[in-house]
Amino acid sequence: MRIRYFKDTDTLLIEFRDALVAETRDLDENTVLDLDAEGNIVAITVEHASERAGIPQFSYEQVAA
Repeated sequence: MRIRYFKDTDTLLIEFRDALVAETRDLDENTVLDLDAEGNIVAITVEHASERAGIPQFSYEQVAA
């Protein structure tokens, strides 16, 4: 999994896996979902991320099982 934020375009890209994108779906006018041939999520793109996704407050925590 890789999360990238492009400050110049205020775009958040969350890549869940390295796979070929077979289908792209617009969830709304600022959110795109990429799927592989089996329907698994490959990536999500969020435009206007600082407003819509709270990117300035982003944090990551891995919790042990």
